[in-house]
Amino acid sequence: MKKYIISALFTFAFLFAAVSINAQTFNGSIGNGTVTRGGSARATIVMDIPGGLHVNSNRPNSEYAIPTTIRVSSPGAKVGAVSYPRGKSRRFQFSDDAISVYEGRTSFNFNVNVPANFKGNIVRIRAVVRYQACTDEVCYPPKNKEITLTARVR
Repeated sequence: MKKYIISALFTFAFLFAAVSINAQTFNGSIGNGTVTRGGSARATIVMDIPGGLHVNSNRPNSEYAIPTTIRVSSPGAKVGAVSYPRGKSRRFQFSDDAISVYEGRTSFNFNVNVPANFKGNIVRIRAVVRYQACTDEVCYPPKNKEITLTARVR
């Protein structure tokens, strides 16, 4: 009987951890959904981090914490550098020093320039977010999440 209870507890802990590290959601937009040929728009990627978790910021202030990074690219359009928000300084059981983290809803911005000779009616931006999610006690392996942002070109 003890063996089954212990097995069930390990299974529950594993499932909780698996759900926790995949709980972040991502979405984004380019301007108001439309970009003019020869013009530019502000693009935003939003990471929603559920309560009980945090994600290392882009500058976590720890040599062991993996920073959040976003790589953006687009065929036919020019994308600017991603602007990372300042993280919140927090202390955790697993570290003697404070670590800069993101919690809750966090937005990352960059500019998209569509050239006047852009071919097509839709601009697509590919974004790859690399992040490390943690609880107050443990950090999970880093993950990559790919998202695509689109906007009509007129």
